[in-house]
Amino acid sequence: MKLQPSEVTAILKKEIANYDDQLKVESVGTVIQVGDGVARIHGLDDCMMSELLEFPGGVRGVALNLEQDNVGCVLLGSDQEIKEGDTVKSTGEIISVPVGEALLGRVVNALGDPLDGKGPINSEHRRPIEMPAPSVLERQPVTEPLQTGIKAIDAMIPIGRGQRELVIGDRQTGKTAICVDAIINQKGKGVICVYVGIGQKQSTVKAVVKELENAGAMDYTIVVSAPASDQASMQYLAPFAGCSMGEYFRDRSGHVLAVYDDLYKHATAWRQVSLLLRRPPGREAFPGDVFNLHSRLLERAAKLSDTAHEFNPDLYVSGGGSLTALPIVETQEADVSAYIPTNVISITDGQIFLETDLFNSGVRPAVNVGISVSRVGGAAQIPGMKKTAGGLRIDLAQYRELAAFAQFGSDLDENTKRQLTRGERLVELLKQGQYQPMDVIDQIISVFAGTAGHLDSLEVNQVREFESGVVAHVHAVAPHIGESIRASGKIDDETKAELDTHIANFKANFGTAS
Repeated sequence: MKLQPSEVTAILKKEIANYDDQLKVESVGTVIQVGDGVARIHGLDDCMMSELLEFPGGVRGVALNLEQDNVGCVLLGSDQEIKEGDTVKSTGEIISVPVGEALLGRVVNALGDPLDGKGPINSEHRRPIEMPAPSVLERQPVTEPLQTGIKAIDAMIPIGRGQRELVIGDRQTGKTAICVDAIINQKGKGVICVYVGIGQKQSTVKAVVKELENAGAMDYTIVVSAPASDQASMQYLAPFAGCSMGEYFRDRSGHVLAVYDDLYKHATAWRQVSLLLRRPPGREAFPGDVFNLHSRLLERAAKLSDTAHEFNPDLYVSGGGSLTALPIVETQEADVSAYIPTNVISITDGQIFLETDLFNSGVRPAVNVGISVSRVGGAAQIPGMKKTAGGLRIDLAQYRELAAFAQFGSDLDENTKRQLTRGERLVELLKQGQYQPMDVIDQIISVFAGTAGHLDSLEVNQVREFESGVVAHVHAVAPHIGESIRASGKIDDETKAELDTHIANFKANFGTAS
């Protein structure tokens, strides 16, 4: 067979026409060790910290250790198909997640991939999971309340927009329930919510999503799930991913509530990743940077100043937004002085401590008002609630102290009996059903009835019935009271006297009816 010169010429012309003179340069390395969800790679000399790497089979990894002759990388998928000698490509991208309105109502993993079977997420924007916290100049003081709908919290341990309030307690004391109530209570208030489940059972996350759907709260909520079956690397990334998703709205003057459930499991996942990367262990085998791990996450919660975008136009589209964090930490045997609890307590602006004994005795939410505190929320509390609930904490503290002594002696003076009587009724008044958040006006009426002494002559088992009745009665006969408090946020002496009269009238009829 002879080749015709014309055929050769035609082929050469075609090849020259299709020749792409742009060289494609890829940074590649070789796997030198892999196992337990961690790989070591040789040859990636220009690799960046937290850079995404591509392994054969579509598995991705994140570079966390940049050493002299190799890169330590955690895998974000199975390591079964990866072997020594495989080629690894660097992407040149820092790990990021999709953000924006497209995520609302969705359940996603730590990389922003959907888990709810509702199809792909079409988001135009992406954001690195690690972002710098707003500086001092870019913040403003916490002055705006974030209502949780829970009487015991809004009255005594108030939370403000931009605050970090720790929810701490043993297992099965209602920590998640409080945070889910707070999310449900944001309905119609223009607050975007992000719930991050770290190391939870998948059934637990499913139950949370179901409750949010039943309450119509998924419309403004993003759920980030990194269940116990996920790799430790995914559990470590989850809260940072959730925070970035919330920051997108914060940086556009929106208000966000982020729940991290829970940070003890997050620290445990980070410990596993760190030990596999051969980082030196410290106290309780946690790495030395476990404090920094949580502080760089929680410091991103802030109330931005109105001019934040002028300081950093590349980061903030507009000012005045807020991100409020409710981290959860599970304790063992109520030991709040353990390593991780004390770390997170020192970073946050207060804590809500839930006690097992209170929970088991039927006081739910089981908030221990003695240990619980809000360090900045009082400044954000509406004046009407501040004035009404001012004596509530003192009355409860005195009751707790006297109740301990009263069980040893039978001869009690009238003043002591009166304080015990009121304390019992206030404890009953602060009980609240799960997934039943209360409007702040209803809370003020309810708390006023207790602190003004209207419950003292009732039986303890009548308190809940009286409370629901008196709130409905005040709204029915004097709707202007609620409207006035809602409009001004204040409760003046005249309104107080009128409220007192209406409660007394209802009590007179309640007494005869019962």
